Amino acid sequence: MGIIDDELSEIKKLCEQKIKGSRLVSCVRYMVRVEIKCTAFKTIVSCMQFTNNYPKTPILIELKSKTLSEKLLIGLTSVCEHEAKKILGKPQILTILIFLRNFLDENPLCCCYDEINALKSQLSDPNEVIKLKQRTSQVVIRITNGNYFNNFKLQVPDKYPDETVFIESVETNFPPAFYRHMLHQAKEIARKCVEPPARKKRNEPIFKASASLQKVSEFLIDCIKRLPYENCQYCNDICFTVDPKDLELNENGPKHVERIYCSHLYHMQCLIKYMKTPPFGNKQCPTCRSPIYHHKWTLSDKLAENRWAHEQAKERELAEVEDFFN
Repeated sequence: MGIIDDELSEIKKLCEQKIKGSRLVSCVRYMVRVEIKCTAFKTIVSCMQFTNNYPKTPILIELKSKTLSEKLLIGLTSVCEHEAKKILGKPQILTILIFLRNFLDENPLCCCYDEINALKSQLSDPNEVIKLKQRTSQVVIRITNGNYFNNFKLQVPDKYPDETVFIESVETNFPPAFYRHMLHQAKEIARKCVEPPARKKRNEPIFKASASLQKVSEFLIDCIKRLPYENCQYCNDICFTVDPKDLELNENGPKHVERIYCSHLYHMQCLIKYMKTPPFGNKQCPTCRSPIYHHKWTLSDKLAENRWAHEQAKERELAEVEDFFN
């Protein structure tokens, strides 16, 4: 038997024993095809062909996957070819297969390769960073905008993207109300990626879980990039101060920044003034014309109108008295 036949015999005997999650699909002189499955979304099919001068030349390698990034597979193929060149003159297939299995085990974030690269392309400031912690399967992102910042840590589960990323922490110097909004909204975005809507619309396609890392991260990045420049919809002044230390932290204070349901901003005093003055009934955001909803404004339109009319009557009475004495 030749070296190739000996290697094929060894692969048939040891492949599925030595390489966890492997399945030998084909093992003939024409091609050795092995599927290596770490999880449903971290699965690689390796197709290897012997060259004419094998093992003096590296084996031909093609990697396939229905779930992993094509760019990742191209880079990984190049690395495998480099590993094969290290052992010229010796059997190469089992070594390469073991290397692939170790890669999947040591790089759990490989399932979100394209998402991470897309996020990296959005960074514009040298102080903005994305750190990958492969051992703990975490993505740490720091985003800055002037004196404001958002630091957040996302945990990517083994069954991603069927399971959503877990938001472990968000550190920011935005006011507490905005921190709560960012955290809760990010969790809601993640939930919608893996849970079907409660009410299915007619002719809506069957729900399929989608990747949540990029969507959650882009929302948190958008908050830090957009909010510091937003104007109050009533007085038109920029809501956030240049220095976060100058922000009104008292949530009932007149200059406290309030976010209404449509995501536009008001100063607290401006929101109350706008809601307390006519016209009443279906108050709308001046910018997007969406109805205004806010948990700090609970009066009905009728009651607000009655109170405004009462205040106007009192002002007229005081004006009449003042005119009488003048």
